[in-house]
Amino acid sequence: MEWLINTLRAYPEIAIFLSIGIGYWLGGKSFHGFSLGAVTSTLIAALIIGLVGVHISGTVKSTFFLMFLFAVGYGVGPQFVHGISKDGIPQAIFAVVVCILCLIFPVIGAKVAGYDLGSSTGLFAGSQTISAAMGLATDAIGRLHLAPDKTKAMEDAMPVAYAVTYIFGTVGSAIFLAIIGPRMLGINLEKSCKEYEATMSEGQETQEKGTAWHRYSIRAYQGDETSEFIGRSVATLELAQRENRLFISRIRRGKRIIDATPDEVIACGDIIAIEGSRAAILALIGQSQQEVEDPELIAVPVEGVDIFLTNKKWANVTLEQLAAEPFTHGVFLRGIKRGPLGVSIPVLPGTKLCRNDILTITGMTRDTKRFAGEVGKADRPGNAADVSFIGLAIFIGTMVGAVVINVAGIPLTLSTAGGSLIAGLVFGWWRSVRPTGGRIPEPTLWFMNSVGLNVFIAVVGLNAAHGFIEGLRTLGASLFLWGIFATLLPLVVSMYIGRYIFRFHPALLFGCIAGSRTTTAALGMICESAKSNVPALGYTVTYAVGNTLLTIWGMVIIMLLS
Repeated sequence: MEWLINTLRAYPEIAIFLSIGIGYWLGGKSFHGFSLGAVTSTLIAALIIGLVGVHISGTVKSTFFLMFLFAVGYGVGPQFVHGISKDGIPQAIFAVVVCILCLIFPVIGAKVAGYDLGSSTGLFAGSQTISAAMGLATDAIGRLHLAPDKTKAMEDAMPVAYAVTYIFGTVGSAIFLAIIGPRMLGINLEKSCKEYEATMSEGQETQEKGTAWHRYSIRAYQGDETSEFIGRSVATLELAQRENRLFISRIRRGKRIIDATPDEVIACGDIIAIEGSRAAILALIGQSQQEVEDPELIAVPVEGVDIFLTNKKWANVTLEQLAAEPFTHGVFLRGIKRGPLGVSIPVLPGTKLCRNDILTITGMTRDTKRFAGEVGKADRPGNAADVSFIGLAIFIGTMVGAVVINVAGIPLTLSTAGGSLIAGLVFGWWRSVRPTGGRIPEPTLWFMNSVGLNVFIAVVGLNAAHGFIEGLRTLGASLFLWGIFATLLPLVVSMYIGRYIFRFHPALLFGCIAGSRTTTAALGMICESAKSNVPALGYTVTYAVGNTLLTIWGMVIIMLLS
């Protein structure tokens, strides 16, 4: 053990990897459905390891934090811009209101309790589960030009307060939004989501049209002289089943297999390959028709591909409207993902598409290529990131953030951290509009986001370890109670504001609040309670706005309390 302690002291960088290794392992464990998560687990591990006397250069912390903030901005950029567009304005404004409440109540609690700047920031970051705020707060404290020992004491107090308040901030907010909040408003989440789905589907008949988007089957049938489709063209048959999105792809005529062109007339004895839902196929063919085993005929070149929706022409268009377009012929929608977290969006006729949605489609290669050419860009697998783009984008952002403007003798600056976040927002949006450059694959973005934050947290914990025990002893019980106050009050107030002022549908309300608070765990619990993904429709825009503002609040809270 002594050898290990001496090694960690001599090579402190090893302690970083030990902290994140333990943190990710422990954070991945679930106890009766609850998990600490990688961030909190890494912080706890670092605080314990740091007791041996490990010190890490602040440059390491800053470097990884800049990388993390850029990744955050890059991921939410498209949704952030969408949030300030006309269709997302109500949700974006609501997110701003919630974020302001999430700042006000921790500030009130900190002032009443008499906490210093470090403990106040930790109270805010933990109760609102926004770890990134501690980075901006650290920068802001450093610019106050306080005595070095006072600055260090504040920085050491920050992770203590965060660790004490984070658990209830996560678990408490999830339970409130999924169970307690709906009961307070007399809302049955499951029933509300079903009503919303019915509204979006305009009844059972239209719901079937919606499901036809993602039900895919291909079958071969042979008609005889009694078949109603004999003597009719392919275009006529497909038009009759337009609402059910049924397509004839190929025809076997004798020993030949031909592509089914719109003008091709079905002859007696033809074997046709039909794509669509089973119900639609039976509706066209009839129960009495003969299904044929013809592997060669139905072996059409089909591919599944993800499409980035970049063409603004199709933003704010419903799936029902999109399905009526000629270029969707032969294309079947398997799913929609939205936002940096890849939130699954319900596939309903009334579902509106947003720019930078990822549409997972299936169909013949010729059809998917035509669809991609009209809607956006196919996102085919690749593992190479545009590192030049990443480096220059962060450089530009941090240079802008480093500029200091004196107003009435008061220095105003975004800081390099704020500049990196804004650079991510701008360049992330730019990438969604022009997807030919600046590619950052999802695994790379995850690494920058998750590992960047956790290395920062590990360094914070390692350097703050000596002050942790004393801080926990002096502030523990009261700080935990103030954390409950700072967590619940914004949720309660925002719940009533969203319901009675913004008049959000009950199915979307709690997803909007969870997004504004950036509590992914709460969204999962809400969707589980609702037995539906509909609440996710309120999560993406609010998450983009909330993740940005709550991070910036780390700097603002220092300005308010200093």
